[in-house]
Formats: sequence, C-alpha cells, structure tokens
Amino acid sequence: MSIKIATLNGVATLEIARPEKKNALTQAMYQAMADAIEAAQGDAAVRAILITGQPGIFTSGNDIEDFMQRPPQSEESAVFRFMKALVNSDKPVVAAVTGAAVGIGTTLLLHCDFVYVSDEARLAMPFVGLGLVPEFASSLIVPALMGGRRAAEKLLLGDPFTGADAVECGIASAVLPAGEVVNHARRVAERFNTLPPGAVRDSKRLMRGPQRELILKTITEEAQLFGQRLRSPEAMEAFQAFFQKRQPNFSKFA
Repeated sequence: MSIKIATLNGVATLEIARPEKKNALTQAMYQAMADAIEAAQGDAAVRAILITGQPGIFTSGNDIEDFMQRPPQSEESAVFRFMKALVNSDKPVVAAVTGAAVGIGTTLLLHCDFVYVSDEARLAMPFVGLGLVPEFASSLIVPALMGGRRAAEKLLLGDPFTGADAVECGIASAVLPAGEVVNHARRVAERFNTLPPGAVRDSKRLMRGPQRELILKTITEEAQLFGQRLRSPEAMEAFQAFFQKRQPNFSKFA
C-alpha cells in the first residue's frame, strides 16, 4: 500500500506515495483511494478532499506489471470503484500536481473541482500507444474541453502537454511554482470550512448533475473496450516492448 490518508482541518488528503516506482498505481492503491473517498463522503467533519503526489511526480499511471497480473475484470474492480467514487463525490475535490501526470494521472483531474499544477508539470494520455483506448470518460470530456483537433493530438497521438496548456484548455485552474502547489491547493480546500456544506453539496450536484449519467455511461463503454484491448495482440506487443525497453513494432498489424 502506498497511499497515505490523513484528515486535518476539515480536509481529507490522499497522498500518492510510491516515489521509487514513480508513483505508479496498483490495484491495492486504487482500492485505498476508493475507500478513502467513500469514507470522506460519510464524514461530516470532512469538508473537502485533496489529492497529491510527491515532489516532481504526481503519478506515472498504472503499474503495468501489477495491471497485467491483476487486470480489472469488472466494474467492481478497484480501479472502477475509484473512478465511480471520484465522479460521485459531492464534496469538493482539489488536486495538486507536480511533475509528471501520465494516463489516469491526467484523466482523474477531469473529475476534480480544482486542479493546481506546477510550472514543470507534464501531462500525457498515451493510451493508444499502449494498444489501449482512453478511460475515465476522457474520450467524452477532453474533446468537449479542447475541441476535436487538439483532443486528437492528446488522445490519438498521446502528445504530452504542459501545465500552462492544461490551464488554457480548462483541465487545470492555475499554474504555480512547484514549491507552492500543495500549500496553495490545501488553502483552497480549507476555504470550505467557512462555507455552508449543504449549499456546497447542492451546488456541486447542480453543476455536475447534467453530465454525470453520461460520464458514468462513457466510463462503462470505455471500460469494456479497454478490457478487450488489454488482451489484444497490439497491447501485448506494447507491454512486451515496455518491459524489454524497446520501441514497440506495430507494423505487422492491420
């Protein structure tokens, strides 16, 4: 387990703490985050949720070895429990991102209410290059935010982008110096201690409500395709290339 969970001054903090593996996420870590978000939902003392990584690394995405050994089999799997818990949270969620945010490290930000990124942050959604498809409703939300042409660069080509790019297209709230990101995000989360919690919950439901069912439907559709692609020859080639530290060769596929 490499998720540190603490509640202080009305803020439940989920800290991804596996720097030796570039904060790569395992099924056990998804389970811990899902449990923490669900617990925060039912805790009247928690007014907001803060998600952070480590200095210089938010998360490199899924731990591929763990993912291959324990692939998600259904919507009850840990990763989808985490997705649904984050989408369904009616408490404000603040993310503090420094360094790399890869794969789900970027797509989870689409479901946070406030996202603060460092000036050296690099975001990427390289699903297609791994023989997979976008997840966490990114195939729906990213084109809506960026437009189809720029979304194709990010989702089809997997082009990385900066924190400033993320702000410009609406994924992030602001860019800050790396040393200020977490403290600023925490101060924003703590502001909800002085606001009426019922009004906050109802307002967030109104803001998110019209899209929530469509988002959950898209997550399910993506998950079905993702599971199929995970077992595809293209994905096998991509994963083998990753472990063998070489470039994948997709020339034999049509």
